[in-house]
Amino acid sequence: MALNRKIAYIDLTTGDIEIKPIPLEVRKKFLGGRGLDAYLLYNHTKKGCNPLGPANTLLISAGILTATCASATARTHIMAKSPLTGLLGSTNMGGFFAPELAWAGFHHLVIKGKAEHPVYISINNGEIEIRDARGIWGKSVTDTQWAIREDLGDEEVKSCVIGPAGENLVRFANVMTGIKNSGGRTGMGCVMGSKNLKAVSARGTLDIQIAHPVEALDYNKRFIDQIVSAKVNQTQGVLGTPFIWGATNCWGGVRTRNFQYNQCEYADDIEPERIDEIAEESMGKHHMTGCFGCQVHCRAQYKIPSGPLAGKYDEGPEYTSLGAFGAETDTPRAETVLTGNYLVNQFGMDNLETGSLISWAMELYELGIITEKETDGLDLSWGNDKAVLEMVERICYRKGWLADALADGGIPASKKIGKKSFDYLVQVKGMSNLHSDERPTPALALNVATASRGSDHLRSRPAIDLYHLPEKVLRKIYGSPVPYDGPLSSEHTEYVGKPWQVFWQENCFMGVDILGICKYHTTFLGPTLPNFEDWSKVLYYNTGLEMTPEEIWEVAWRCNMMERLFNLREGLTRNDLEKGDMLNHRYFDEPCKRGAIDVIGMTIDKKKFVKMVDELYKHQGLDREGVPKKETLKNLGLENEPSHLL
Repeated sequence: MALNRKIAYIDLTTGDIEIKPIPLEVRKKFLGGRGLDAYLLYNHTKKGCNPLGPANTLLISAGILTATCASATARTHIMAKSPLTGLLGSTNMGGFFAPELAWAGFHHLVIKGKAEHPVYISINNGEIEIRDARGIWGKSVTDTQWAIREDLGDEEVKSCVIGPAGENLVRFANVMTGIKNSGGRTGMGCVMGSKNLKAVSARGTLDIQIAHPVEALDYNKRFIDQIVSAKVNQTQGVLGTPFIWGATNCWGGVRTRNFQYNQCEYADDIEPERIDEIAEESMGKHHMTGCFGCQVHCRAQYKIPSGPLAGKYDEGPEYTSLGAFGAETDTPRAETVLTGNYLVNQFGMDNLETGSLISWAMELYELGIITEKETDGLDLSWGNDKAVLEMVERICYRKGWLADALADGGIPASKKIGKKSFDYLVQVKGMSNLHSDERPTPALALNVATASRGSDHLRSRPAIDLYHLPEKVLRKIYGSPVPYDGPLSSEHTEYVGKPWQVFWQENCFMGVDILGICKYHTTFLGPTLPNFEDWSKVLYYNTGLEMTPEEIWEVAWRCNMMERLFNLREGLTRNDLEKGDMLNHRYFDEPCKRGAIDVIGMTIDKKKFVKMVDELYKHQGLDREGVPKKETLKNLGLENEPSHLL
């Protein structure tokens, strides 16, 4: 059954491999996936370790429900100390790897050390082997996966891999699986590269016994009906996640030219309908595809329509690529966006970090802070499509002074560049913001500032705050599974009540990450989608583990606190601009210039923002400096960490 999936400890330096069961007491405290990874990272990584050194522990996992009868349980989680931020490194991707890992007998891999030469780890029905990867070092993401299948003689093998960016220690390199499933953010591909680990492959045919199969199937049918009936998922099934970009840009919530504007003009060529048109022209009417066990099918299959890479196949683009290679750099053309998306997928690079850093460099070029001397003759003027795509490749291979600097991330690059360049870097905790602009939305700004892995939209974002839902509906959502009788507001420009929404969303998102479920299948963009009440039942029917919705909430809170403990140990300080819960000054000082009437002129009120952080800390059980109170740790059973139970 799901509870008998094992944990493997793999030492790349010595070649030693140890396999253990996961004790039930540990399961009940952390369940699995990202939550148990947070426990393992805190217990297996020493304070102050070099993120690129052999002592940094790399964790790869599946959620506790992965590969069961539960819907959309395809998520793979990867965690380590981040080489980009020096704090928590954590990333999550869909596809088919995690189910294969579970069928092969494992839920968690703990990888330590560094191999003498490039290797990959092969997992097959309970057996683990470290294999030579010198012949595939240097290959692209797609070519690597096919090479591993050929090496193992099995086309059903699934792999998570790094591309050239990870090999070159680009500090925001991705871990990838399939064509475009990206473990982006925080540089976990860089950690793999530092260990000479090219890939981890999995092949499994082991049964997973379902505790109550009839009930599990019946309840999952209800689960699926709930998911596919939601309008947000119906829209994604037609247009994919670009529909989010289209709606947000129309309103005025997309940052353009780094942070100068908040709406991308003349963007018809990258509107979701245009992307859908290109995909249909190149791949046919049925061009949408999805991950294991998912009914939504939220991403397109396409071929690049024109340019030097015309005809190349790829998947996506996600709405993040429209921002990274369209809005931020002011290059709103389909060829540029689709080509940029293809390049980062093949190189194994975080599209958000890549696009943000290039747009930052373009603003610095406009201001004269950097010149053609630093760019090695490249014209980084706004709207220069060729320069944007050239910079993607340069960063991957660290070609030239500027690209090499950017490959180390924004904060190290700002220190090399100097001249107040840091002031223009839109980041939190060393991780660049995605292309969104949260000045009109205090709740989303609070989320960005306080997310555990840096500027982030997938850790605690109450996106439904933009729906203007009646307070009665908000109370039904945010008052379960634990009661809340404080203020709530249907107005997205308000500050009151937003800290609780962020705290609730933080625990909700941790909940899906420990179960292994996609965030689009919970309260993220759809207020009617499943959450704690449903998870209690689906967990019991599939695994036999009895937990109330309140107990799952507590597990999620506990796991979030483990991430907080790790960050504090590694130097997190509340107001620090490099390692703190603080926004770039431009959020407070520069008003929005474009968009709807409720957007133009908006800034974040700093005094109210500080009060929001204070209130959020109270909900989380932290003191005013963001440090857990003793009673909080005791109530969550964390007073003796690190406990080394596993």
